[in-house]
Amino acid sequence: MKNKKIALITGANKGIGLETARQLGKRDILVVVGGRDLKKAEAAAATLQKEGIEARALNLDVNSSESIRKAVDQVERNFGRLDILINNAGVMLDDENKKVSEQSLETWRKTFDTNVFGLIATTQAFLPLLRKSEAGRIVNLSSILGSITFHATPGSPVYDNKVAAYNVSKSAVNAYTVQLAYELKDSKIKVNAAHPGWVKTEMGGAGATMELPDGAKTSVALATIGGDGPNGAYVHLGETLPW
Repeated sequence: MKNKKIALITGANKGIGLETARQLGKRDILVVVGGRDLKKAEAAAATLQKEGIEARALNLDVNSSESIRKAVDQVERNFGRLDILINNAGVMLDDENKKVSEQSLETWRKTFDTNVFGLIATTQAFLPLLRKSEAGRIVNLSSILGSITFHATPGSPVYDNKVAAYNVSKSAVNAYTVQLAYELKDSKIKVNAAHPGWVKTEMGGAGATMELPDGAKTSVALATIGGDGPNGAYVHLGETLPW
Protein backbone atom coordinates (compact mmCIF):
# COMPACT_ATOMS: atom_id res chain seq x y z
CA MET A 1 0.00 0.00 0.00
CA LYS A 2 2.99 2.27 0.48
CA ASN A 3 3.33 3.27 -3.15
CA LYS A 4 -0.36 3.15 -4.03
CA LYS A 5 -2.65 6.09 -3.30
CA ILE A 6 -5.75 5.45 -1.22
CA ALA A 7 -8.98 7.19 -2.24
CA LEU A 8 -12.29 7.20 -0.38
CA ILE A 9 -15.46 8.17 -2.22
CA THR A 10 -18.66 8.63 -0.23
CA GLY A 11 -21.93 7.51 -1.79
CA ALA A 12 -19.94 5.45 -4.25
CA ASN A 13 -22.18 2.42 -4.73
CA LYS A 14 -23.83 3.94 -7.84
CA GLY A 15 -23.90 6.83 -10.28
CA ILE A 16 -21.16 9.43 -10.38
CA GLY A 17 -19.55 8.07 -7.20
CA LEU A 18 -19.11 4.58 -8.65
CA GLU A 19 -17.84 5.93 -11.97
CA THR A 20 -15.38 8.17 -10.10
CA ALA A 21 -14.11 5.13 -8.21
CA ARG A 22 -13.77 3.25 -11.51
CA GLN A 23 -11.73 6.00 -13.16
CA LEU A 24 -9.46 6.44 -10.14
CA GLY A 25 -9.00 2.68 -9.93
CA LYS A 26 -7.90 2.59 -13.57
CA ARG A 27 -5.16 5.02 -12.55
CA ASP A 28 -3.83 2.37 -10.16
CA ILE A 29 -5.33 4.05 -7.11
CA LEU A 30 -6.86 1.82 -4.45
CA VAL A 31 -10.47 2.92 -4.09
CA VAL A 32 -12.58 2.63 -0.95
CA VAL A 33 -16.24 2.48 -1.91
CA GLY A 34 -18.19 4.24 0.83
CA GLY A 35 -21.91 3.54 1.19
CA ARG A 36 -24.51 3.73 3.93
CA ASP A 37 -25.74 0.29 2.82
CA LEU A 38 -22.78 -2.05 3.23
CA LYS A 39 -24.23 -4.73 0.94
CA LYS A 40 -24.58 -2.24 -1.91
CA ALA A 41 -21.05 -0.95 -1.28
CA GLU A 42 -19.73 -4.52 -1.34
CA ALA A 43 -21.56 -5.24 -4.60
CA ALA A 44 -20.10 -2.10 -6.18
CA ALA A 45 -16.60 -2.99 -4.98
CA ALA A 46 -17.01 -6.51 -6.38
CA THR A 47 -18.00 -5.04 -9.76
CA LEU A 48 -14.86 -2.92 -9.79
CA GLN A 49 -12.70 -5.87 -8.73
CA LYS A 50 -13.97 -7.85 -11.71
CA GLU A 51 -12.66 -5.00 -13.88
CA GLY A 52 -9.19 -5.44 -12.38
CA ILE A 53 -9.51 -2.51 -9.95
CA GLU A 54 -8.31 -2.74 -6.37
CA ALA A 55 -11.45 -1.80 -4.45
CA ARG A 56 -12.67 -2.14 -0.87
CA ALA A 57 -16.14 -1.60 0.55
CA LEU A 58 -16.73 0.65 3.56
CA ASN A 59 -19.90 1.16 5.56
CA LEU A 60 -20.21 4.95 5.82
CA ASP A 61 -23.36 6.93 6.55
CA VAL A 62 -22.43 10.63 6.53
CA ASN A 63 -25.49 11.37 8.71
CA SER A 64 -24.21 9.18 11.54
CA SER A 65 -21.30 10.29 13.72
CA GLU A 66 -20.90 6.71 14.95
CA SER A 67 -20.72 5.39 11.38
CA ILE A 68 -18.14 8.04 10.46
CA ARG A 69 -16.03 7.22 13.53
CA LYS A 70 -16.04 3.49 12.71
CA ALA A 71 -15.16 4.23 9.08
CA VAL A 72 -12.17 6.36 10.11
CA ASP A 73 -10.99 3.59 12.45
CA GLN A 74 -11.26 1.03 9.65
CA VAL A 75 -9.36 3.14 7.12
CA GLU A 76 -6.65 3.91 9.67
CA ARG A 77 -6.37 0.24 10.64
CA ASN A 78 -6.19 -0.95 7.02
CA PHE A 79 -4.09 1.78 5.42
CA GLY A 80 -2.71 4.14 8.07
CA ARG A 81 -3.52 7.22 5.98
CA LEU A 82 -5.84 8.63 3.32
CA ASP A 83 -4.64 10.40 0.17
CA ILE A 84 -7.94 11.39 -1.47
CA LEU A 85 -11.36 12.13 0.01
CA ILE A 86 -14.20 12.72 -2.44
CA ASN A 87 -17.34 13.96 -0.69
CA ASN A 88 -19.77 12.65 -3.28
CA ALA A 89 -22.77 11.64 -1.14
CA GLY A 90 -25.71 13.98 -1.58
CA VAL A 91 -29.48 14.28 -1.80
CA MET A 92 -32.04 16.39 -3.67
CA LEU A 93 -35.30 16.38 -1.71
CA ASP A 94 -37.12 19.51 -2.91
CA ASP A 95 -40.78 19.14 -3.84
CA GLU A 96 -40.81 20.22 -7.50
CA ASN A 97 -44.44 21.31 -7.17
CA LYS A 98 -43.65 23.88 -4.48
CA LYS A 99 -42.10 27.34 -4.73
CA VAL A 100 -38.96 28.42 -2.87
CA SER A 101 -41.01 29.88 -0.01
CA GLU A 102 -43.14 26.74 0.24
CA GLN A 103 -40.42 24.13 0.74
CA SER A 104 -40.82 22.63 4.21
CA LEU A 105 -38.28 23.17 6.98
CA GLU A 106 -37.97 19.39 7.12
CA THR A 107 -36.79 19.40 3.49
CA TRP A 108 -34.25 22.13 4.26
CA ARG A 109 -32.96 20.34 7.35
CA LYS A 110 -32.67 16.91 5.74
CA THR A 111 -30.94 18.40 2.70
CA PHE A 112 -28.41 20.29 4.81
CA ASP A 113 -27.88 17.31 7.13
CA THR A 114 -26.50 15.27 4.24
CA ASN A 115 -25.15 17.81 1.75
CA VAL A 116 -23.50 20.19 4.23
CA PHE A 117 -23.26 18.89 7.79
CA GLY A 118 -22.57 15.30 6.72
CA LEU A 119 -19.88 16.51 4.33
CA ILE A 120 -18.25 18.67 7.03
CA ALA A 121 -18.43 15.91 9.64
CA THR A 122 -16.83 13.40 7.27
CA THR A 123 -14.09 15.83 6.27
CA GLN A 124 -13.26 16.76 9.85
CA ALA A 125 -13.09 13.11 10.89
CA PHE A 126 -10.78 12.06 8.04
CA LEU A 127 -8.56 15.15 8.09
CA PRO A 128 -5.98 13.62 10.48
CA LEU A 129 -5.50 10.72 8.04
CA LEU A 130 -5.27 13.13 5.08
CA ARG A 131 -2.55 15.03 6.93
CA LYS A 132 -0.50 11.82 6.84
CA SER A 133 -0.55 11.85 3.04
CA GLU A 134 2.29 13.27 1.00
CA ALA A 135 -0.28 15.14 -1.11
CA GLY A 136 -3.80 15.03 0.33
CA ARG A 137 -6.73 15.96 -1.90
CA ILE A 138 -10.29 16.80 -0.86
CA VAL A 139 -12.96 17.11 -3.55
CA ASN A 140 -16.38 18.40 -2.52
CA LEU A 141 -19.16 17.59 -4.99
CA SER A 142 -20.98 20.81 -5.67
CA SER A 143 -23.13 21.87 -8.62
CA ILE A 144 -23.50 24.77 -11.00
CA LEU A 145 -26.81 25.17 -9.12
CA GLY A 146 -24.75 26.40 -6.17
CA SER A 147 -23.55 29.46 -8.08
CA ILE A 148 -25.11 32.55 -6.47
CA THR A 149 -23.78 34.65 -9.35
CA PHE A 150 -25.63 32.57 -11.94
CA HIS A 151 -28.82 32.49 -9.85
CA ALA A 152 -28.80 36.27 -9.65
CA THR A 153 -28.09 36.76 -13.36
CA PRO A 154 -31.05 36.72 -15.78
CA GLY A 155 -30.26 34.54 -18.78
CA SER A 156 -27.67 32.42 -16.98
CA PRO A 157 -27.72 28.63 -17.42
CA VAL A 158 -29.50 28.15 -14.06
CA TYR A 159 -31.48 31.38 -13.59
CA ASP A 160 -34.88 29.66 -13.76
CA ASN A 161 -33.82 26.52 -11.89
CA LYS A 162 -34.75 27.30 -8.29
CA VAL A 163 -34.48 23.94 -6.51
CA ALA A 164 -34.11 25.94 -3.33
CA ALA A 165 -32.85 23.63 -0.57
CA TYR A 166 -30.52 21.72 -2.87
CA ASN A 167 -29.16 24.87 -4.52
CA VAL A 168 -28.48 26.67 -1.25
CA SER A 169 -26.86 23.57 0.24
CA LYS A 170 -24.41 23.52 -2.67
CA SER A 171 -23.71 27.25 -2.20
CA ALA A 172 -22.84 26.35 1.40
CA VAL A 173 -20.55 23.57 0.18
CA ASN A 174 -18.76 26.11 -2.02
CA ALA A 175 -18.35 28.51 0.90
CA TYR A 176 -17.02 25.74 3.17
CA THR A 177 -14.57 24.69 0.45
CA VAL A 178 -13.09 28.19 0.36
CA GLN A 179 -12.84 28.39 4.16
CA LEU A 180 -11.11 25.01 4.53
CA ALA A 181 -8.81 25.65 1.57
CA TYR A 182 -7.63 28.83 3.29
CA GLU A 183 -6.87 26.95 6.50
CA LEU A 184 -4.88 24.32 4.60
CA LYS A 185 -3.18 26.64 2.08
CA ASP A 186 0.26 26.15 3.62
CA SER A 187 -0.12 22.37 3.88
CA LYS A 188 0.15 19.59 1.30
CA ILE A 189 -3.63 19.25 1.19
CA LYS A 190 -5.72 20.88 -1.53
CA VAL A 191 -9.49 21.41 -1.26
CA ASN A 192 -11.69 22.10 -4.27
CA ALA A 193 -15.35 22.03 -5.32
CA ALA A 194 -16.44 20.12 -8.41
CA HIS A 195 -19.47 20.62 -10.64
CA PRO A 196 -19.81 17.27 -12.43
CA GLY A 197 -22.30 18.51 -15.02
CA TRP A 198 -25.90 17.55 -15.72
CA VAL A 199 -25.34 13.82 -15.69
CA LYS A 200 -27.64 10.92 -16.55
CA THR A 201 -28.17 9.58 -13.04
CA GLU A 202 -31.11 8.96 -10.73
CA MET A 203 -30.76 12.53 -9.45
CA GLY A 204 -30.00 14.02 -12.85
CA GLY A 205 -33.26 12.77 -14.30
CA ALA A 206 -34.41 12.01 -17.81
CA GLY A 207 -33.37 15.31 -19.38
CA ALA A 208 -29.70 15.10 -18.38
CA THR A 209 -27.22 15.68 -21.19
CA MET A 210 -23.96 14.13 -19.96
CA GLU A 211 -22.93 10.48 -19.78
CA LEU A 212 -21.50 9.05 -16.56
CA PRO A 213 -17.86 8.83 -17.72
CA ASP A 214 -17.83 12.57 -18.46
CA GLY A 215 -19.64 13.32 -15.20
CA ALA A 216 -16.81 11.80 -13.18
CA LYS A 217 -13.98 13.59 -15.01
CA THR A 218 -13.96 16.78 -12.91
CA SER A 219 -13.75 14.91 -9.59
CA VAL A 220 -11.01 12.64 -10.91
CA ALA A 221 -9.01 15.60 -12.24
CA LEU A 222 -9.20 17.49 -8.92
CA ALA A 223 -8.38 14.32 -6.96
CA THR A 224 -5.17 13.83 -8.94
CA ILE A 225 -3.87 17.39 -9.40
CA GLY A 226 -0.21 18.11 -8.77
CA GLY A 227 1.31 20.51 -6.28
CA ASP A 228 0.81 23.42 -8.68
CA GLY A 229 -2.92 22.71 -9.02
CA PRO A 230 -5.76 24.88 -7.70
CA ASN A 231 -6.81 25.19 -4.08
CA GLY A 232 -10.18 26.63 -3.10
CA ALA A 233 -11.50 26.53 -6.67
CA TYR A 234 -14.95 25.83 -8.12
CA VAL A 235 -14.43 23.87 -11.32
CA HIS A 236 -16.17 22.06 -14.17
CA LEU A 237 -14.00 20.17 -16.69
CA GLY A 238 -11.07 22.50 -16.10
CA GLU A 239 -13.11 25.71 -16.31
CA THR A 240 -13.59 27.94 -13.24
CA LEU A 241 -17.21 28.73 -12.39
CA PRO A 242 -18.42 31.99 -10.81
CA TRP A 243 -19.28 31.80 -7.14
